[in-house]
Amino acid sequence: MLKIRVAACSEQGARANNEDAIVAHENGPGWYAVLADGAGGHRNGAEAARRAVHRMQTSLGEATLPWRPELLTGAVLDAHDDVRRGVEGTGRDRMHTTVVALCVDAQRNFAMWTHVGDSRLYRIRAGRIDTITQDDSVVQMLIEAGLLTPEQAEDHPHKNHLVAALGIEDELHPHTTTPQPLQDGDVFLLASDGWWGTAGDTLIHDTLRDASSPDDWLTTMRAAIEERGLPDQDNFSAIALWVGEPAFRTEAQTPADETGSAAEEAAVDSGPMPLEAEEEDETTRRMPL
Repeated sequence: MLKIRVAACSEQGARANNEDAIVAHENGPGWYAVLADGAGGHRNGAEAARRAVHRMQTSLGEATLPWRPELLTGAVLDAHDDVRRGVEGTGRDRMHTTVVALCVDAQRNFAMWTHVGDSRLYRIRAGRIDTITQDDSVVQMLIEAGLLTPEQAEDHPHKNHLVAALGIEDELHPHTTTPQPLQDGDVFLLASDGWWGTAGDTLIHDTLRDASSPDDWLTTMRAAIEERGLPDQDNFSAIALWVGEPAFRTEAQTPADETGSAAEEAAVDSGPMPLEAEEEDETTRRMPL
């Protein structure tokens, strides 16, 4: 059976509150990881992210393996309904969140993932980094239409505007994959836009070379993000999952286009997260694994 190692990190950045939530845990021979990046102002975003992660955790933690696409899609839709109930039940003006989730079956050697919004899943395989989710964002639509280059998207005034998120009134269509084969040496990174937007593909790729563990890798990236000292640094969160030992080709690899390749279409939890916990609860910040 493949060896799986996981680490997670969530930081407040320069914001008043941390509106990200993360969870990572085993389920038999499988692992699942979930990351959510909330929005809505005055704690609403934190509440939305916490609700989404709690619901996903319940659905995936109680699931009987093997993972199935309909299970993963259903978990996202249940989380979406829970966020909507939070809006309706509390009279909050607005509340929504992104979500990205990865499920890894170490016994059957496959991964499966789903996402909504612009929180990303990266995979580094044989030294090559690929963004294997595609952002639900205005700039991504402009890129696909040929009206914007990836370089122009980096500084676009609407780069944070989403076209889909949990909690919206419109019908939701999660991007869920079929089971994808694992390779020994695969590395996965779930990241909020505050993480990938500041770090970039090159830093994510290059820091892996000298990392001795998933925790060491996240620590190095976190230090680099903090060293940049952006005055408007968003909350930044990530979950790293290693399948065996990272494998690199001897020749230098060029990171994939930051907008994502989405050519292939997988997850972790670190224990109970009570729904009634306060927004500042440390369970939404760092998950001991």
